[in-house]
Amino acid sequence: MKPTDSELEILAYLWQNGQSTVRQVHDHLAQTKEAGYTTTLKLMQIMHEKGLLSRIEEGRSHVYTAQVNEEETQQSLLGRFVETTFRGSAARLVMQALGNHETSAEELDEIRTLLNNLENNR
Repeated sequence: MKPTDSELEILAYLWQNGQSTVRQVHDHLAQTKEAGYTTTLKLMQIMHEKGLLSRIEEGRSHVYTAQVNEEETQQSLLGRFVETTFRGSAARLVMQALGNHETSAEELDEIRTLLNNLENNR
């Protein structure tokens, strides 16, 4: 399962807000980009066909719910990204990320804690 960028925007909204109508999703997306209601509707219908969303009818509206887990989706996408972009090296990813942005002392402490936990669990 590899959601497109547009599908990820819809999933992110549903993960944060729970079950929603097409209108609710569309109104949210329209705040940041120009998209027609019918485009949002069609995209959500395709996502339903792909198994990314479930749908129930409530009167004249369809209510959609994410069928994929947020954390599992992030892990899958990150794994594919690391594999294709960094030849499978998590170290290369981390070094690139840390080298391209100013890391706060708090973030470095979190990273040290994570590394210590990983070492202790081996």
